[in-house]
Amino acid sequence: MKKLLSLCIGMLSIGLHAADTVFVKTPQVPILIERHDNVLAYLRLDAKETKTLDNVTITFDKNVPLSQIKAIKLYYGGTDAPQDRGKKRFAPVEYISSNNPGQTLSANPSYSIKKAEITPKTNTLTLEGKQNLFPGYNFFWISIEMQPTASLHTKICAEVTQVKGDGKIIPTKNTTEQKVVQRMAVGVRHAGDDGSAAFRIPGLVTTNKGTLLGVYDVRYNSSVDLQEHIDIGLSRSTDGGKTWEKMCLPLSFKEYGGLPSAQNGVGDPSILVDTKTNTVWIVAAWTHGMGNQRAWWSSHQGMDLNHTAQLVLAKSTDDGKTWSEPINITEQVKLPEWYFLLQGPGRGITMEDGTLVFPIQFIDKTRIPNAGIMYSKDRGETWTIHHHARTNTTEAQVAELEPGTLMLNMRDNRGGSRAVYTTQDLGKTWKEHESSRTALIEPVCMASLISVKAKDNVLGKDLLIFSNPNSTNARKDMTIKISMDGGNTWSSEHQLLLDEGYNWGYSCLTMIDKETIGILYESSVAHMTFQSIKLKDIIK
Repeated sequence: MKKLLSLCIGMLSIGLHAADTVFVKTPQVPILIERHDNVLAYLRLDAKETKTLDNVTITFDKNVPLSQIKAIKLYYGGTDAPQDRGKKRFAPVEYISSNNPGQTLSANPSYSIKKAEITPKTNTLTLEGKQNLFPGYNFFWISIEMQPTASLHTKICAEVTQVKGDGKIIPTKNTTEQKVVQRMAVGVRHAGDDGSAAFRIPGLVTTNKGTLLGVYDVRYNSSVDLQEHIDIGLSRSTDGGKTWEKMCLPLSFKEYGGLPSAQNGVGDPSILVDTKTNTVWIVAAWTHGMGNQRAWWSSHQGMDLNHTAQLVLAKSTDDGKTWSEPINITEQVKLPEWYFLLQGPGRGITMEDGTLVFPIQFIDKTRIPNAGIMYSKDRGETWTIHHHARTNTTEAQVAELEPGTLMLNMRDNRGGSRAVYTTQDLGKTWKEHESSRTALIEPVCMASLISVKAKDNVLGKDLLIFSNPNSTNARKDMTIKISMDGGNTWSSEHQLLLDEGYNWGYSCLTMIDKETIGILYESSVAHMTFQSIKLKDIIK
């Protein structure tokens, strides 16, 4: 009798459930407040028996502020090519573009069909699909659109709790190992904004007045590096990054010397706040007359602008509202035998004694790149370079560990990990740090590093904060890491993954206030993406 009862229950279970399985993936990517569509979850169904997907039920955590969500949508993304099914991917294309000018805010209607849209009133909601299925792989995805007033600190945590097809519950399997918390972000610059094809190379600082200043390349024709038609753009925020003022151009050479704008590009900015005076400095590389070839190879030995890239500054004395004419300091700091001198993009610092410091890089007479620093002891009037820290390194960032001791964290062309050196005499001599080439992995890319003293943060401890693509082989997994022992160790417990997607991978950090980190970076969802992260979200 017991065997018969068990058999009956088993047959009843088969009758209530479809044999196919829906696989679900929740991506760790930013949710852009200004976007009409953001990916909340992907669904993949290999329809061997199921003919129709009826609906999808999603449940939000109880602490998710539903009033900040404008809409939840269900899209059908069609099928996959038979030869690609073995990849077990969750989308055959990028449903919302991050790179097509003017098409970055909404789902591409030719790539997926909207099946349902609901404004959530309760934590559990059901999206009706009523979609006939292709015999084979079928893709669906759930979109979230936020209210324009949503907070930058809102977190979204949700899961697909039920899928029905042919009137039956279809088993679901979540492929995400850990619970995913998706965070808000603002696309400060999207492809196509102000007529520009691309925006690259972020720098970010907080002025003495609490204003955020973000700088970047405005790459009008394409995303390629100098030499091209590139200006230095700046966006300014006075409300912690929630809104940003109209872009201005602190450095732009246009048709200087009678050459086209694309042969007068200026790029790869680094920005610095003189904390003693609140004067803000930007340094960038100006390239003139290189025939639209890459400056890395087309800048040559010499000093004048017809042969070699020029190192130029612009300064602001009104909290970043207006900017000076370009100040050319090439003669002060470049050696004639160097092929190319430029800054380490991102940001510079003011040391405790008032010295201004920018990271730099140069290609020496043997065509080998080297990273180091330049500094000013007279509020930016004159600048000095001593010696490089390590050969075959390029984009670097600098931080003051303790009064007079600087750490230089460098992109290393050997690959795999960051090089880290220190100096106590402004670059006359350098010493390799114990974390060098071991503690911080990288895919050969730019990274960001800032030092935050105990008196300046809510944790009351000296901190080093670092960001980069946390990978050795691809620019993906943008992550913030915090060290509390001067950079000797970087515990996995003190790390926060912001964006698992593929991207260009450059980033820059600042402290917005004592509680909050700001980061401007090249994300998988927008060219210049800003997020605001509480320190206590990383160090519990």
